[in-house]
Formats: sequence, C-alpha cells, structure tokens
Amino acid sequence: MPISLPPEEFEALVVQALDDLPDFFKQKLSNVEVVVADWPTLAERRSVGLKPGSLLLGLYQGIPLTRRTGSYNLVLPDKITIFRGSIQRVCHTHQQIVDQVQHTVKHELAHHFGISDDRLRELGAY
Repeated sequence: MPISLPPEEFEALVVQALDDLPDFFKQKLSNVEVVVADWPTLAERRSVGLKPGSLLLGLYQGIPLTRRTGSYNLVLPDKITIFRGSIQRVCHTHQQIVDQVQHTVKHELAHHFGISDDRLRELGAY
C-alpha cells in the first residue's frame, strides 16, 4: 500500500536531497529552481511523451549547462519539478520515499548538467 506524507514533510525531503549534494555540484548549479507539485499536468506529461497510466516522478525544463552559450542571459530559471503524488504512489515505506526523492532530485539535476537519459542508463543510474 502506498504511503502518504504531508506536503511540508515531502518538501523537506526535497530540500534535504539538495542539501546533501556534494559542494562541487551545489556550486555549479546555475539559474535553476526546484519545486514540488502533487501531479504533472497534461502538458508536462505530453512534453515527455508519457503514455497513459505511466508515472512521471520528476521533470527538468530548461537549457542544460552544456548548451548555454554566451548569449544566455536574462532568461527565466530552469525548473525542476518533483511530483509528490507520483513518488508516493510507487513507495510503500517512509524510507522508500526518502530514497526515491534523493534519486529523483539527482536524476533531474543530471539533466541540468546536460546528462541525457541514455547516458544515465549507460552509467547505471536507472
């Protein structure tokens, strides 16, 4: 049976996942905002080609650091969204939620750093 956390407790786990990043990575984050939403919107689901019935745990929207050029300025921050409802649906214990939030935050930050899903698979991050 899936487990549910109050929104504030879930958000604290996301903040902790960011705080737990090595300083090297924290210092390299640039113009990115991390937010929590209950569920992805239809537009967000479509943007990644998600099939009906599939879950989206997190989403990176923006321009990866590796694709930014000298003309990159005066732009809105990249956005990483962590989906509380989706993560809770796949987890059955509090520790599973903690682990999944950690994994999802790191996964979406990898996209911010320009690492593709294919490369993450090669690295064994799935």
